[in-house]
Amino acid sequence: MFKLEQIKKSEKQSSRVQATSKAQQAKKIAQIPELTMEMVEAEKTYRQGAISIKDLIAPASFQVNPNYLRLGGKYVRTIFVVSYPRFISIGWFAPIINLNSTFDIGMFFYPVNSTVVLKQLKNKVGNLEAQIISDAEKGAARDPLRETALRDIEALRDALTQGTEKFFQFALYITLYADKIEELDKLSNDVENIFGSRLVYSKRVYWQAEQGFNSTLPLGNDELFIAFNMNSSPVASSFPFISSELTSDNGILYGINRHNNSLILFDRFSLQNANSVVFATSGAGKSYTIKLEVLRSLMMGTDVIIIDPENEYKHLSEAVGGTYINISLASDNKINPFDLPRSVSGESKAEDIIRSGVITVKGLIRLMLGNLSHEEDSIVDRALLETYAKKDITADCDLTKIEAPIMQDFQDILEGMEGGASLAMRLRKYTQGTFAGLFNSPTNVKMDNQLICFSVRDLEDELRPIAIYVIINYIWNVVRSELKKRVLVIDEAWWLMQHEDSAKFVYALVKRCRKYYLGVTTITQDVNDFLVSPYGQAIVTNSALQLLLKQSPASIDLIQKTFVLTEGEKYLLLECGVGEGIFFAGNKHVAIKVVASYTEDQLITSDPRQLLEIEEAKKEFAASQEEDSL
Repeated sequence: MFKLEQIKKSEKQSSRVQATSKAQQAKKIAQIPELTMEMVEAEKTYRQGAISIKDLIAPASFQVNPNYLRLGGKYVRTIFVVSYPRFISIGWFAPIINLNSTFDIGMFFYPVNSTVVLKQLKNKVGNLEAQIISDAEKGAARDPLRETALRDIEALRDALTQGTEKFFQFALYITLYADKIEELDKLSNDVENIFGSRLVYSKRVYWQAEQGFNSTLPLGNDELFIAFNMNSSPVASSFPFISSELTSDNGILYGINRHNNSLILFDRFSLQNANSVVFATSGAGKSYTIKLEVLRSLMMGTDVIIIDPENEYKHLSEAVGGTYINISLASDNKINPFDLPRSVSGESKAEDIIRSGVITVKGLIRLMLGNLSHEEDSIVDRALLETYAKKDITADCDLTKIEAPIMQDFQDILEGMEGGASLAMRLRKYTQGTFAGLFNSPTNVKMDNQLICFSVRDLEDELRPIAIYVIINYIWNVVRSELKKRVLVIDEAWWLMQHEDSAKFVYALVKRCRKYYLGVTTITQDVNDFLVSPYGQAIVTNSALQLLLKQSPASIDLIQKTFVLTEGEKYLLLECGVGEGIFFAGNKHVAIKVVASYTEDQLITSDPRQLLEIEEAKKEFAASQEEDSL
């Protein structure tokens, strides 16, 4: 009985405690809204005195007008696209992207279920076929528009069924900014004209200026919702991301990316090789471009050697204090083709050096005398070895203390050999005849300057490939003797592609030059002669840097095949202006526009009018100096 009373008493006490705790909880809950309101008011008071990112970027004022907005001092208008043509090319949106103005672009893609689209297309096909059959039964003329629409719908149905295409509703908006309403109207007209030239129909917002502006903000809100039904291929052609970036921390400025106006800064020595090829028609700006590269390379401490066929680099050489060497029949500058390659740090044996020299001179003799029979080739080979032996140049001698033979020594050896008289007779015009003196004297040319130009303009066409061969061989011997960062420019390289020996020599040079820190630039305007040669194709393959400027219709198909160009890139090369083209660097390529400062332009220009003005200015300056001295 006692236990039962205790249990009842404890239950009463626990019920009183529970009632008390519930009352306290209810009181606390009632106090929560009051505390929350106090915290909200305190937070509002705090934020009034704090600066947020919105305060920093927000305009001073915002005025909404029927077809434009006022954001502070800026005038803003949105243009939206209503419809597209039947066919639209890749990159059609690039001219808008490349406009030199400030604007925002909004693109919205709404996927559509293929089942719904196929059902609609099936109904459309049925209507078109019924109309075509009805016209045929009535004897009416066929309607090309209906037939074209039927083919397009059938092709789209096949693509959607196979899963190669998807269907979207695509909305495209452009918000333009200007400082004055007149500038905004002009910019709007320019954008609409660009759209219209591609049969893209666009309109300006009216009574929806604020919604258009909001739709192009980086918020992802489409407040206009003016979309057009498109499959994935034309939608993809609207993407503006069509250009690679070729901007690096090191190197020189080659030009401007025409698609996004970024700088093309590149170091050719950072690639797997530093070789370059340049193809362009006459007057497309290839020499101008290379001279600009030469000038900027000199500023970076690179040595440059140029083979100049038309004296185009003379003005640049004089301006930077370079050495300009004129190679001609009447010139005092001579290069002896019998000079032996210099030993690189004593690594090469005398026997190997002599053999290399014989092989190189034999290639020159083939250029001079034409094709040789096997017997004549053997006689020339033996005569060359004896010519060097006559000057005590053998495998046992010290090559640092020798005097190289000249062409007359070789002719004398041929005349004394059985079967060599006819070869000596054919060689005589280079030693005693019309072309005497060019290759029949010891070398007196020095390469001790940062810029060295070899001019071959005054040589006859018959002698030009021979002289270039000798010059390149001499340069190659110098390059191998001392490791330095160098660039060799061979202008009008198609001269060398006409003969197998010279083409083979240039190809070997291009393949081996990387080991000696040399980059070879080959320039040509005769694309067909260059690329038809198997060695020309190999030179392109072994050149990591490639520049294509404006091309002629006669050579564009070969260029397209060689460089694997798209149709758009093909037409770009046909229609681009001076100094514009495609720049390849390894696996990347971009559309380039070569730009130069005023001072650079004065140094590298090839325009005869500008050169004449510069010469007249020099004469006037010299005359004024003379008057002052008197």
